[in-house]
Amino acid sequence: MKGCIVVVLVFLFSMANAAELPVEAFASAPSIDMLKLSPDGTKLSMTQTVDTEKEQLVLVKLFDLETGEQKFLVKADSRDLNIYSVVWANNKQLLVKAAYASHRYGTPVTETRLMVIDTETGKNRSVIRGQLQRKLVRTPQFQSNIVALMPEDEEHFLLALDGFNHGVGTSVVKINLNGDLSKIVAHSRENLIDWVADRQHQPRIAIFRDDTQYQIKEKKPNNDEFRLLWQFEALSEDTIWPIGFDEDPNLLYVSAYHNGKKAIFKVDLAKDKPEPELIKADPDYDVPADISYSWQDKKIIAVGEDYIDPKYQAFQKAVDDALPDADNYIVSMSHDQNRYIVLTSSETNAGAYLLGDRKAKTLQFLLPKFSQLAPELMVAKQKIQYKARDGLTIEGYLTTPQGYQQGTLPTIIFPHGGPISFDDDGFDYWTQFFANRGYAVLQMNFRGSYGYGFDFMQMGLQGWGLQMQDDVEDGTRWLIEQGIAVPGNICIVGASYGGYAALMGAVKTPDLYQCVVSFAGVTDVEDLVKSQRNFTNYEIVKKQIGDNFDLLEQRSPLTHADKVQVPVLLIHGTKDRSVPVKQSTAMFRALKNKKKSVEYIELEDGDHYLSTNSHRLETFKAMDRFLKSHLQLPEQRVAVN
Repeated sequence: MKGCIVVVLVFLFSMANAAELPVEAFASAPSIDMLKLSPDGTKLSMTQTVDTEKEQLVLVKLFDLETGEQKFLVKADSRDLNIYSVVWANNKQLLVKAAYASHRYGTPVTETRLMVIDTETGKNRSVIRGQLQRKLVRTPQFQSNIVALMPEDEEHFLLALDGFNHGVGTSVVKINLNGDLSKIVAHSRENLIDWVADRQHQPRIAIFRDDTQYQIKEKKPNNDEFRLLWQFEALSEDTIWPIGFDEDPNLLYVSAYHNGKKAIFKVDLAKDKPEPELIKADPDYDVPADISYSWQDKKIIAVGEDYIDPKYQAFQKAVDDALPDADNYIVSMSHDQNRYIVLTSSETNAGAYLLGDRKAKTLQFLLPKFSQLAPELMVAKQKIQYKARDGLTIEGYLTTPQGYQQGTLPTIIFPHGGPISFDDDGFDYWTQFFANRGYAVLQMNFRGSYGYGFDFMQMGLQGWGLQMQDDVEDGTRWLIEQGIAVPGNICIVGASYGGYAALMGAVKTPDLYQCVVSFAGVTDVEDLVKSQRNFTNYEIVKKQIGDNFDLLEQRSPLTHADKVQVPVLLIHGTKDRSVPVKQSTAMFRALKNKKKSVEYIELEDGDHYLSTNSHRLETFKAMDRFLKSHLQLPEQRVAVN
C-alpha cells in the first residue's frame, strides 16, 4: 500500500467573490449519493434524486464500470418512502433499507422495510415473505436491522426481527437470499431488543431493556443459556455498550466511560469475571463508539475514527497526501481490496466521490454531492469558546461571510437539535446558506450536547428552558461583546430542539432577537413527553426531558405566547414522526390569538429531515425571504445564477 496516488480529475471552479448563490444550490438534496462498489469491484450502486412536476423521485441506480451501462432498479416517491441505505449482499443482489410514515393503533409511527433487488433482472421483493412471514404472529414495525452480512457465505445474512410472539422480544433469523427456507438461529426473550453477532456469525450478545434498565448478556454458542455481563440505568455513568467482536469470538469491544469521557475497551469473555481493558481514550472528548473489522485480514483495523493497523494507516496516508486539507473516508472497497470509493469533504467542500485503484495508483473523480456549491464560494467555520454565566466553558463555531475582515454583521444564532447532539467543523449546508446571504452564524454546543463527557451531558437532562437556554443567550451576548453581532440586527433560527431554543429565546429575552425561525420545533414540552406514552422508550424520555408536567408546561413556548414580541416563522411537515406537526399548529394559533406577527408554512407529506427536494426548497426560500425582511445587510449582495 506504499507509494503515491495520482489524482486524474479534480475540481475546477472560478466564480465571483461574495456572490449570492441561488437558493436551489443549497436546498437541493445530493443528486447522487450512497455510492457502493460491488464485491467484485465491477459495478457501482447509488441513489439518485429526480424531480418532476408530479413526483419527487428517489432512484436506486446501477453503473457498470466495465461497459459504462446504466440501469435504474427502484423508483420511489421520496414523500412516501425514504431510502436510507443500500448495500451489496453479493455480486448480484442489493439490500435496500427504506422507512415510511404510518400509524399503529392510531399512533403515528415510522416503519422500516428491507428489500432485496436482483441487479440483473431488476426485480425486487421484501425479505420478509413466505414461510418466514407465516411464522409471525404480528407484523414487526422495524424489519431492516441487519445483524451481520456474511461475505464468506453470500447467500445468507443475519436479520434481527421481532413479531414471533405477542410480547417485546427480538430473534435473529438467518435469511436465505435465494428464497429457500430461512432459519431462526437465536430465539427472543422478554424485553430483548437487539443482538450483536461475533465474526463467526453466531449471535453472542443480547441487549435487554426494561423501562430504563439495560442488561447486556452473553449467549453461549450452540445453546440457549445466557450469562449476565453488565446492567445499568439509561443515561448513567455505568453504561457499557457492546460495539463488536474481534476475530477471536471471546474478544468483545465495548464503549464505556473512562475518567468521565466515553472510551473504547476490550473484554475477554473467556474469563469468569470479564473486566474491560482500556484501548482508546481522549482526556477532553468522548471517543466515537466505532470499530472497523477486515474479514479479509481477520482483525480489527480501526478503533474510533483512526486506523490502528500499519497497512491501513499507510493506505490512508497515501489517500490523504493525494487529497490534502480534506477529510477522506473509504466508504466502500471491493473484496480483493483493489478498487475503493473515497468520500472527500472539508469545511468548504460539500463532498465528492472518487474511485480509487490501488494497482494503478489512481484516483478518478466521479461526482460532487452538491454540484452548485463551489468550494471557493464556501467559508470555513472558526472554532470559538466562551464562558457561560456560571463559568462553564462552552465551545462553538462562528461562520462569517466570505471576505469578512472586521466590523458588525447581521447575525443568526443557530442552536442545534437533539438536544443530545453536537455541531462540529464539518460542512453544513444550513450554515453555508446563511453565510452566503451575508450573515454571521453562531453555533454552540450548549450543556447537554453530545461528545463532552458524562458530566456535561448530565447538565442537560431535564434542563429544557433552563441553563441550556442560558448558554444560547450567553453565546449571543458574547458575540455582541466581540463586536460582530449588534443589538437590533440578530435573529435566532433552529430545527427540532433548536426550534424550541429559538422560540424560548424570544420568550425569555424578548428584546435580544429581531425574529425567530422554527423548523419542526417543539413548542409544548409537556405534550411531547406525553405523546411517547404508547412507545417502549417512554420512561427514558421522561428521564431525559422530565415528568413534572406542571414544570414542563411552564418551560414551553406555547404557554408564553404572549411574551413573544418579534416576528416568527414556523415550518413543519405533516408526516413528522419525531416532533408532531401539532406542535407548530398549536403555536401558530396561540400567537395569532395574541395578535402576534407569525407565519406558518405546512409541508404536505414532509418529514423531520427535509428529505424531499421540494420541501427543502420551500423551506429555504421562506427563510431567505423572512430573514432579509428582518435583518439589515450592510451592502447589496451579488446574485449568481
